[in-house]
Amino acid sequence: MSRFTVVVTDDRYGSYEEEKRVLAEIDARLEVRNLASAAEAKRELAQADGILANLFPLTAEIIESLTACRVISRYGVGYDNVDVAAATRKGIWVARVPDYAAEEVSDHALALLLGCARKIPYRDRRIREGAWDLQKDQPCHRIAGGTLGIVGYGTIGRCLHRKISGFGLARILVSDPFVDRATVAAAGADPVDLPTLLKESDFISLHTPLSDRTRRLIGASEIASMRPTAILINTSRGSVVDEAALIDALRTKRIACAGLDVFETEPPASGSPLRTLDNVILSDHAAWYSEESMAELKTKAAQNVVAALTTGKPIHSVNQV
Repeated sequence: MSRFTVVVTDDRYGSYEEEKRVLAEIDARLEVRNLASAAEAKRELAQADGILANLFPLTAEIIESLTACRVISRYGVGYDNVDVAAATRKGIWVARVPDYAAEEVSDHALALLLGCARKIPYRDRRIREGAWDLQKDQPCHRIAGGTLGIVGYGTIGRCLHRKISGFGLARILVSDPFVDRATVAAAGADPVDLPTLLKESDFISLHTPLSDRTRRLIGASEIASMRPTAILINTSRGSVVDEAALIDALRTKRIACAGLDVFETEPPASGSPLRTLDNVILSDHAAWYSEESMAELKTKAAQNVVAALTTGKPIHSVNQV
């Protein structure tokens, strides 16, 4: 009989060799589930010593029902689908993997920005339909000499800054209340408040976690303050943006274009206007993905569990118990 039981909440990966290899060090058995309801979760997670959480929401109701759990390790940087307050009350660690996929996400943000700026997906679609000379439909504007605004200057925001520095931008603005102004200035960017960034940027890239403070951070009034030629990129969390307000702005050409990897509801509903608008580029919450980053994520998520079960604390905790 195994010493510990660790349960995966929902199967996104198919293979779990990395997790099994790490968990074997402490004689832990891995069980993979595809939880579909709170009732099923309470039943399947009841005896778990550790939980590897993917997209399934771990609510207060579910967490309160846990009888053996000592750690919930989230696959990813964000952890907004885990009720951290409930876990803390229950004495359960919540952990995440903050130090993976920065290269991939910043690559993806840059790719979306370039795709929007040069209208690549639109041109591809229209040429396949037999069209040509498309500049009259969606004008392009030069990147060099423009201003990029980075909202959130953690690891990913800084990676994007590094990668785009060779594009000849006139200014890079940064808005992040948790990074001091001297640090931003030393990196060659201008620290500003969010209203200034939104008003003065040609390109805006969001790299902030989702919290009560950042939910719908970019709403109708914020979008209204942007330049009509502005391009908005979101690879953070869908709910950082008021999606209805963004759709309205794209429909009315209040802003030029958006590149979205994340959405308020994933995948977007079949009737979502985002599926039909020509001035938005969509991807499937895949900014984090490469084969290398996936192996790193799976390994580090399991290492959080091992650390919590053997030393009493995960490597990257988000709460204190």
